Amino acid sequence: MTTLRTLPKTRDSISFLYFERCRIEQAGKAIAIFQEKNKYIVPCASLSTLMLGPGSAITHTAIKTLAANACTVQWVGEDSLRFYASGHGGSSNTTRLFHQAQFWDNPQQRLAVVRRMYQFRFQEELAPDLTLEQIRGHEGVRVRTAYARTSKATGVPWKGRNYKQDSWADADPINRALSTANSCLYAVCQAAITSVGYSPALGFIHTGKPLSFVYDVADLYKTETTIPAAFETVAEPYTNLRSAVRQKCREKFSNVRLMRRIVQDIDQVLGFKDASEPKEAVNLLWDDQIGWVEGGKDWSEEQ
Repeated sequence: MTTLRTLPKTRDSISFLYFERCRIEQAGKAIAIFQEKNKYIVPCASLSTLMLGPGSAITHTAIKTLAANACTVQWVGEDSLRFYASGHGGSSNTTRLFHQAQFWDNPQQRLAVVRRMYQFRFQEELAPDLTLEQIRGHEGVRVRTAYARTSKATGVPWKGRNYKQDSWADADPINRALSTANSCLYAVCQAAITSVGYSPALGFIHTGKPLSFVYDVADLYKTETTIPAAFETVAEPYTNLRSAVRQKCREKFSNVRLMRRIVQDIDQVLGFKDASEPKEAVNLLWDDQIGWVEGGKDWSEEQ
């Protein structure tokens, strides 16, 4: 598939490339990607994230060149429906990470982000006097309604979300399908989050897990992607449930242009606005009185 291969552009750089079943070598300050009878030359300085799917092989020198240009490399499943590992070198952009951490650590700003995330799901204004407990109650009703509506539309019986990881086979087909679909969505969200420098762990609604922010972001899209994907799969004839669900998820993610939207939506709910021009990296020192001071200078002269 080619529809998952483009994230929102960051200035004029290529934010995202996905390749599978290929060999990647160094070609000067670029990488050469060999796929079947095709050869692609990609300048490393213009690439932000390279995602490698199944059947990919990359040389040590190619990784070295990518790292020297601060390009993130991710090892993922087919069409990014699994996320295995990522690595980056050089001076990768930490602007989004700092912004996320500042909002996460400030109770008022964190609450504002949480409300925007819930409002994103409802697609309507939330009354300012609603407490988080009340908002969570409205969210529960919304999700139950989505399950019931999709069950009625597909004819798949729905008795509620009920499954345990240690007894997977005991769950009914629709619950297993939902779990499979959600795992695909989590992988795509994690790939997008890490590709632009956000932390998967600093969640605003979810907390205490390595992927808390991934769960926050994934919840923005479940009712339009994984819920219909799971119900539609179970409603149709299938041989392998997991494989059929993954294929259905690819279709849903492509139809809603998910990878193109994720980073833009995250930036919106976090209130992040990227500068039009990159700022020169400056070494700063934390200060308990004024926030930060300049690094790389002889502070003995200030005594």
